[in-house]
Amino acid sequence: MGGMTRADAAPLPPSLDQIAAMAHEAREALPEPFRGPARAVAIRVEDFAPDDILTEMGIDNAFELTGLYDGIPLTERSVLDQPDRPDTIWLFRRPILDEWVEREDVPLPELVAHVLVHEFAHHFGWSDADIASVDRWWE
Repeated sequence: MGGMTRADAAPLPPSLDQIAAMAHEAREALPEPFRGPARAVAIRVEDFAPDDILTEMGIDNAFELTGLYDGIPLTERSVLDQPDRPDTIWLFRRPILDEWVEREDVPLPELVAHVLVHEFAHHFGWSDADIASVDRWWE
């Protein structure tokens, strides 16, 4: 009789799709004039960054990378650029969840939004002041 049932178990951590949904909500919450152009950037969520990216960036511990912007920043783009794939923001679920647990006092959607805004900063070529106007964590 005294066995643990599913209802007694700890809740499951948010899935890749749930993190992606939080990221899409955060993108829709961006102020104009950024919201429209931000919609052209793909959002991908994986558990961890691929090994080749970690090696290229000189990162030994996959838990150190919560997000990555993969593309040509708008401030550096020229009409001659012919991208072979859409600009993409990668969010890495396990490092984000790890940071969320460490912080203890930040709601997960807020942390996902913070990582996303930081990666959009690379896309838009924002300064720290620009980031602070969108994400209060930078104030």
